[in-house]
Amino acid sequence: HVQLVESGGASVQPGGSLRLSCTTPGVADSFYCMGWFRQTPGKEREAVASIDDVGSTAYSNSAKGRFTLSRDNAKNTAYLQMNSLKPEDSAMYYCAVDPWPCRRPTYEYNYKGQGTQVTVS
Repeated sequence: HVQLVESGGASVQPGGSLRLSCTTPGVADSFYCMGWFRQTPGKEREAVASIDDVGSTAYSNSAKGRFTLSRDNAKNTAYLQMNSLKPEDSAMYYCAVDPWPCRRPTYEYNYKGQGTQVTVS
């Protein structure tokens, strides 16, 4: 069983910043692909960003230029730095990991966390 622990969600004003963290405690090896997706009630899930084991990243159009995803393989932790936040960024943010290359939407990854709430208002 793989557990993902997310943190960093909060309520912020438009234009503010947050950093989300995702770690996989008890996992000896780092996952090939780590990423985030978000969901708002009544809307479809949206893949936000992904990062592979060598640090190559991909972002959604809405995240590009404002969000930065990084990872520390030694700590099995991924960080999503979110700047210039907008009300439309409000959502539950989920971390997800895959043991394979990043080839599918983040919300389809094998393992997902419980989510951390981000509210921008």
